[in-house]
This record gives sequence, C-alpha cells and structure tokens, in this order.
Amino acid sequence: MPKVQASRRGKMQPPEGWSDLEPTLEEFKQKMRDAENESTSGKRKVESTWAVMRVHHQRSRYIYDLFFKRKAISREIYDYCLKNGYADGNLIAKWKKQGFEKLCCLQCIQPRDTNYGTTCICRVPKEKLEKGRTVECVHCGCRGCANIAYYNASYAHMF
Repeated sequence: MPKVQASRRGKMQPPEGWSDLEPTLEEFKQKMRDAENESTSGKRKVESTWAVMRVHHQRSRYIYDLFFKRKAISREIYDYCLKNGYADGNLIAKWKKQGFEKLCCLQCIQPRDTNYGTTCICRVPKEKLEKGRTVECVHCGCRGCANIAYYNASYAHMF
C-alpha cells in the first residue's frame, strides 16, 4: 500500500474533474489516519492491520467502480489516482479477471504466504465449508471473498 502522494507545486496538476472526486478521497484519507492511529490494545497481532486493509480496499473499490462500472471519471483522473497512490492498480487488475471480482487483498491469493502453498481460507466458497463455521482471513479480516457463481460454473465443467 503506497502512501498517497501530495502533488508538487507546478509539477503534477490534477486533471480536470478532480474537484468532484477530491472530497471523497479526503474522507478516505481521514479514515486511513484514524485506522493507523487506532489503539491495538486488546487485539491479536494480526488484527492490528485489518482496519488499514479495509480502508485501502474501500478506496480502491470506489475508484474502480467510478471508472469501470459507472464510467463517471475519465481515464486521466483514473491514471492520476493510480500514479499518486489513491488506488491499488494490481488489486484493480485482479478485480477485472473472472473469479476475482470480490477479492479482498492480494495477499489472499499468494500461495507463498500460507502454510500449505494454497490460497487463503477466505477464498473458499461458503457452501464448501462446514456448516456454522466462521471464517476470518489472517491477512485482512475478510470473511469470504470467493465468487460463488464462478466456482459453481467451474465445478460443473470439471466432472
């Protein structure tokens, strides 16, 4: 998660239409500060970064929805957001692929970060888990980001 860069005077002027997007991104910036300064007493070690991951995901999803779903911002504004760290370009690239539309974070699909070389437990569809079992990702606190429609279609063609 790169820090949001402040534009330097005279170097990088925001594109036209930025003023419509700026107040919401300032709110996300404030939420991120609050999440970073939040007390970690009484939390497990892995829970201390979950709030930061959640705000990072929300901010990236907001820009993704504006550009790809609603088509409310221009390519210049989208590129400006990616270049200045307002959105995670790698996460957005995964959201565009089938089966990753609801992905919570990139750590959940990296097999090197798990004990058995697989993806995170939050990527398993809820219907494939035991009944009544609560799942929480250790990376970001996600409770399930698997795209069930994709898994249903892929399992139907496997057998």
